[in-house]
Amino acid sequence: MNRNIPSLCVILLLMISARVCAFDIWVSPAGSDRAAGTQTAPKKTLTAALRQARELRRTQPDAVKGGITIYLAPGEHALYEPVFIRPEDSGKPDSPTVITTTGTSVAATNAAVQTSQAILSGGVSVSGWKKSKGKLWVADAPMFNGTPLTFRQLWVNGQKAVRARDVANFEKMHRIINNDPINEILWVPSQAVASIRKAPFAEMVLHQMWCVANLRIKSIEIHGDSAAVRFHNPESRIQFEHPWPRPMVTTDGHNSAFYLTNAIELLDSPGEWYHDIRSHKLYYYPRQGEDIAKATAVVPAVETLVQVEGTLDRPVQHVTFRNVSFQYTTWTRPSEKGHVPLQAGMYLTDGYQITPKMVRNYQNHLLDNQGWLGRPAAAVQVNGAQEISFLNCSFEHLGSTGVDYVYGVKGGKVEGCLFRDIAGNGLLAGSFSPASHETHLPYDPADARELCSYQTISNNFFTEVANEDWGCLAICAGYVRDINIEHNEISEVPYSGISLGWGWTQTVNCMRNNRVHANLIHHYAKHMYDVAGIYTLGSQPKSYVTENCVHSIYKPGYVHDPNHWFYLYTDEGSSFITVKDNWTEGDKYLKNANGPGNEWINNGPQVNDSIKNRAGLLPAYQYLKK
Repeated sequence: MNRNIPSLCVILLLMISARVCAFDIWVSPAGSDRAAGTQTAPKKTLTAALRQARELRRTQPDAVKGGITIYLAPGEHALYEPVFIRPEDSGKPDSPTVITTTGTSVAATNAAVQTSQAILSGGVSVSGWKKSKGKLWVADAPMFNGTPLTFRQLWVNGQKAVRARDVANFEKMHRIINNDPINEILWVPSQAVASIRKAPFAEMVLHQMWCVANLRIKSIEIHGDSAAVRFHNPESRIQFEHPWPRPMVTTDGHNSAFYLTNAIELLDSPGEWYHDIRSHKLYYYPRQGEDIAKATAVVPAVETLVQVEGTLDRPVQHVTFRNVSFQYTTWTRPSEKGHVPLQAGMYLTDGYQITPKMVRNYQNHLLDNQGWLGRPAAAVQVNGAQEISFLNCSFEHLGSTGVDYVYGVKGGKVEGCLFRDIAGNGLLAGSFSPASHETHLPYDPADARELCSYQTISNNFFTEVANEDWGCLAICAGYVRDINIEHNEISEVPYSGISLGWGWTQTVNCMRNNRVHANLIHHYAKHMYDVAGIYTLGSQPKSYVTENCVHSIYKPGYVHDPNHWFYLYTDEGSSFITVKDNWTEGDKYLKNANGPGNEWINNGPQVNDSIKNRAGLLPAYQYLKK
């Protein structure tokens, strides 16, 4: 007699019971939000599916004990506002809510991910192109929800077009002649701006050490071979008052470089475009072989595609996106107020030099300026949440940040994801000083639930991120604790690859127990210096930077200091961090104004090749690079 038969029967019954208690909801753009949400009668929108799931959890809890899976049909799911996910949408550890593409098993590994993903899109198509003057084509700029649309990006057949600018090759950028903060003037060569003297909405993108500033041009006055350029507010005030990063005026020819954009006078090269906001016309210069009349052209209209919004007392919990693509977002603040970042894309809302300098505690050097910051928009924003994850997803064609764990988030994974063609940061986590908190002061909230902690960011591929806001990064974690960043590959980025920490202070704060391990970072610093593959700030007890591989830095000719680049860089206040067994192709490192307790052990080209070979994506995730 087989004594195991009863046990097997019990297991089978439990498996059947678990499956019966799970619930599936189906979504298709061809469906109807009045439909039942079945495979044959799908909902039309993710928002309606989430409402159905919410009501099931409220009214039929026994029916969803095994969790709820929302299946999105492959293809575009167009959004006109963010999909909101609230505390009432929470799952449980044994009953999660999973949002995935049809055809993906909930239990699937990355090997089972489909090539055709459901796309949550904030884009609007442009059609009706007609021949204009010369080689230009023109179309009516699309309306969006009954309003003329403002946008800063255009994609044609999935390829990002260039907002009309004065140089195709950044090595040919002009340089400023002088900086006059008293009169709020940048002096530049007359020939650089002669063609746009009458352009009403032209912008200057100014290279400033480790950031670029977007400055809306107010007026241009020619004075012989020099021109006085003034800018609109608030960016003019902030640009000329804040000391760091500042425009460079040197004696060795490395004055800050700049390029000009957003003027029809600059529309002279294939792949460029210009939007005339007065006539609502969009002009485009097709690339060779491109039939714009038949092309798919998209402009972005929605800033945030998914907003996960809970509170500290009632967090959103246990929601996972799997095999979903997030595409085509906008961020229009630079068109309205300019953009003057302090670092990592965090823009100054106020900043100025102080005299006398301020004394800070715990052996910090004297503070010479004060600043308050804002945070760019993101395709996915998470606030007040626990265990919100993104598995095998993609984030592409975005006007600012990809994923942002902003405030009060515990746990969650970002794993097996592709981040590509993003204007700002790829992934952000944690506070970069609250809006009312002077950014150089240590942040240590009385309620530790405000922090972002225990996130795992692993086996993701980041490439061509920060392709507009050059001072942004692939991965940037601010005031965080217990975060794990491992086995990611980062390439083709304009600045540093990974930044960990915030605050420029040795003073003990909320950061601790962070780990940056076995990441591969190469082909970095395409445009900015004061840079490293991995960069840290602030006191972070029991934190580790280990077994990473960094190589192949770019050599742009227009950076402020051609020698100020590094493989690893512990910057102001970095304390109690162990930097160990990192393979770098040289031993060029910087330890700038560090605090106590850092340990540097066995870093450089002599590190065993096995560490170099193990860094980056694990074999099961190499498909992301294809």
